[in-house]
Amino acid sequence: MKIADVARETGLNRNTVTLLYKETATRVDIAAINALCELFDCDVGDLFSYVNEVDPES
Repeated sequence: MKIADVARETGLNRNTVTLLYKETATRVDIAAINALCELFDCDVGDLFSYVNEVDPES
């Protein structure tokens, strides 16, 4: 599915979808998570995973 298709189907801003796709988003609204889960008929855990990025300088 193309980014434009996801944006159109969910009503999310294309930039939001692009940031999520490229894994560069720094925050995600609950409404966006809900829209993506509805579109893909999945749970939150299917979309996201927790990665503990420890600062190597600390």
